[in-house]
Amino acid sequence: MTTQKTDELTIDQLAYNEDGLIPVVVQDAGDSAVLMVAWMNREALERTLETGDVWFYSRSRQRLWRKGEESGNTLTALRVAYDCDGDTLLVIAEMGGEAKACHTGQRTCFYRELALAGEKR
Repeated sequence: MTTQKTDELTIDQLAYNEDGLIPVVVQDAGDSAVLMVAWMNREALERTLETGDVWFYSRSRQRLWRKGEESGNTLTALRVAYDCDGDTLLVIAEMGGEAKACHTGQRTCFYRELALAGEKR
């Protein structure tokens, strides 16, 4: 993936929402599958950038959590990018453990599909 480095932002200049959170899309470094979508606050992003372990902010638990801290299914960040508006992050990651990103035990959180018009499932 070629990236053009113009108008670089710092983590303080990213567009966090009113709760201080920014959405994060996590993509598998191996096959580019979208694994999950979660939220980070500034501290979770700092920890991710500093350690390489992917950290998130849990809105339901109201705390930081490191992916895999309970399941063993970890994520290691290889790249962290932001979109053109600076309001969404993309983490390219390698999976560890049993390589299951979803809390349901699936490899990706996107394992179900809606039917398109005229399509039978």
